[in-house]
Amino acid sequence: MRIRFALAATAAAGTLAVAAAPAQAAEYSSALKIAGVQYDAPGRDSNNCRTGNSKSEYLTIKNYSRTAKVNLKGYVVEDATGNTFTFRSNHYLEPGDYVKLRGGHGTDSDAKNVVYRQNCNFIWNNDKDTVYLYKPSGAHADTHAYSKSKNDRDGNGYITFHG
Repeated sequence: MRIRFALAATAAAGTLAVAAAPAQAAEYSSALKIAGVQYDAPGRDSNNCRTGNSKSEYLTIKNYSRTAKVNLKGYVVEDATGNTFTFRSNHYLEPGDYVKLRGGHGTDSDAKNVVYRQNCNFIWNNDKDTVYLYKPSGAHADTHAYSKSKNDRDGNGYITFHG
């Protein structure tokens, strides 16, 4: 919206200018983007599968397309040290829809917008990390680095990307 306004203002002034695309749009061409990460699960960290809180750590992936339904099958999520998760099953995101990729064990559900990693170990570091999202082809879909001190201003353990 800012770009359209800038172009209209420039045209009204009678000058010719080229507007750049928003930085996030120029990064990678993908409808799927990392919308946010709950990198620090509430409570004392415990990766015990029965009593731990790894299910409270999650990554939100959103379909920012206005028209295309996207299947997550084959998409890969990775952290800075190479821990990976691959979406092995069909999971469709309608335009504007999202999924929470949670730690721990559970039943994946399109209706509840959740996929479980089926692993109780935490993946995201509580101080800083990098989140990578790759398309099934191996091409980058989105990448974000974060640090607790720089990006989590309210200290709630959740960081939002792409608004």
